[in-house]
Amino acid sequence: MALLTTQPNVQDGTAGPTAEVPPKPGTRGRLDADRLRELRAIEELTLEGIKSAAPAPALSPAQDLARLLFGEDRARVHDRWRTLIRNQTFRHRPGRTPADQAALAYDWLRLVNDTLEEPRALATDPRLLASLHEWTAIVDGGGSLCTVAGIHYNLFLGSLLDHQAAQERDLSPFTSMQRIGTFLCTEVEHGNDSAAMETTARHDPDSGGFVLNTPHPGAQKFMPNTSLTGGPKTAVVAARLLINGRDEGVYLFLTPLSDENGLLPGIRVRRLPMRPTAPVDHCLTAFDHVQLPREALLQSDHGQLTDEGTLTSTLGNRRKRFLRSIGRVTTGKLCMSGAAVGASRAALAIAVRYGEHRRIQGPKAGERITINTHRTHHAPLLTSLATAYAMTFLHRTALDTWTTHTHDTREQAERLAAITKGWITWQARTITTQCRERCGAQGLFTANHLAHLPDYIEGTITAEGDNLVIWAKAAAELLLNPTTPPPPTPHGPQELTNPHFLRTLLAHTQTIWHTRAHTALRNQPATNPIGRWNNASTPALEMVSAHATLQAADAFLNATQQTTHPPTHHLITTLCHLFLLQQLRPHTGDLLAHNHLTPTHLHQLPTLTENLTENLAPHLTTLTDAFDLPPEYLTTIPITNPHHH
Repeated sequence: MALLTTQPNVQDGTAGPTAEVPPKPGTRGRLDADRLRELRAIEELTLEGIKSAAPAPALSPAQDLARLLFGEDRARVHDRWRTLIRNQTFRHRPGRTPADQAALAYDWLRLVNDTLEEPRALATDPRLLASLHEWTAIVDGGGSLCTVAGIHYNLFLGSLLDHQAAQERDLSPFTSMQRIGTFLCTEVEHGNDSAAMETTARHDPDSGGFVLNTPHPGAQKFMPNTSLTGGPKTAVVAARLLINGRDEGVYLFLTPLSDENGLLPGIRVRRLPMRPTAPVDHCLTAFDHVQLPREALLQSDHGQLTDEGTLTSTLGNRRKRFLRSIGRVTTGKLCMSGAAVGASRAALAIAVRYGEHRRIQGPKAGERITINTHRTHHAPLLTSLATAYAMTFLHRTALDTWTTHTHDTREQAERLAAITKGWITWQARTITTQCRERCGAQGLFTANHLAHLPDYIEGTITAEGDNLVIWAKAAAELLLNPTTPPPPTPHGPQELTNPHFLRTLLAHTQTIWHTRAHTALRNQPATNPIGRWNNASTPALEMVSAHATLQAADAFLNATQQTTHPPTHHLITTLCHLFLLQQLRPHTGDLLAHNHLTPTHLHQLPTLTENLTENLAPHLTTLTDAFDLPPEYLTTIPITNPHHH
């Protein structure tokens, strides 16, 4: 928290863009690394100076809110990446092409690696990985870095470390960035049904190794970053293991793709068109009977190959073997959620600052007022702010649940990560679009960092499992559980002014949709499984949505109890109250029909919402200052400065 007390006042606009002298060829990475070390040294000296000072000043509401948002482990988990994005290389550069950005992403990836004492530690730390995405997603072109970093550290290096014999492999080419790691799973004809993929790895009994092959164009690996951009690459490839003609299911195989001279024999790569936002060197990749050694197979308890060529497994189900092989996608979901959370907070900070600086004609002649003065402008931003806080707290909860799960709780932790990813990224789409609109035409210019965010969020909605598909899976799992019992009667009055009563109403909403989905499922015969699911899927998805909202509400309510500082407690409780009312609004008809609400409650709802909005409006800047965005980031965005024209 000491860093917060010494942060420059970024509202005065005194720190403007800094001209950068182009480095000599080949020195870019070294200069950026030197600059990063300088910034970190400054922060360390600042911390030492503050530690020696006494007494420590009391926290402001914005600083205390930041403590709630980033947690007690903030210095380890977040400060490294916050310092990283202060580097001048992350500032907006006019005229940068998608191809330029795709190449730059790998330079930035090496800059990330330069900050690490041990890259393996990043690959095995979900909190640190998610935080990397949370902070780097907000810079211009950060989506490209998020993509290649998530693939290299989580899906590639993490998969190697999660399997046996990781200590026996020489991982130094990947931890030193001599070789970039990539992950090949999805195929042209197999996306969400990737367990049915057709790439094969046939066991060769003579050599003990494998022959990796793409049998037809539909089995080409779709979208991995396998081009020569960024340097030599090695992949972890998901392929169907064939032993003596027997299909043993899908496993992972370590496969070199290229070296300093180009693609290796048998590797075929064709570039796909680049996205205008978050561009990456996506490709179609195929294999023509590529010979792999025995150690290429990533083995663990879910599948081990004996010297005699027999596969042993603790899992008899081939689908379960596959899911265990690609277990890294759960951490990937948390990374995508983190990126969406970070992008939403940045968009709100930009939009709120713009609204404070942008002045329009007031009701009196010659009077000029800020556009944030108008309820039509600040009410949508406050609603989005309340949601962004809920997203952050839910993300922290999902991360904690995943990092502390046991064998018995793994499925529940995976399901929470999936549900959280769907809810957060869909909310982020709404928030980033809302912020862009509130900044009018100014929001359309890439220099103002808002135009690209909604498009990047679209990628997070699809990456690591399409939201609708992973929610459908979660819905089916929740339906297997007994009907949700009615929530207990909350403490305090049964009024809309009681946040715990509102939480109970959200729990009733989940129960209503759970019951409807169960009824719909039973209305179709067991002999027609597709018909049964089609009949139940709509209410089941509504049940998952209600469940996600309830998890977010619980996380937010828990956060309100984490401060005894009166101004902060009042502010965070009021914001939570607004969030609960907004989430309740779409379900008032059902709750009224089931006698959980009264007509009086419905009449009170609009007025109470307006009162909360009025009370929160003067605190817009405080609520976004708590996001603690670096001044080097904010002051180089034109519309965040008071004298921008």
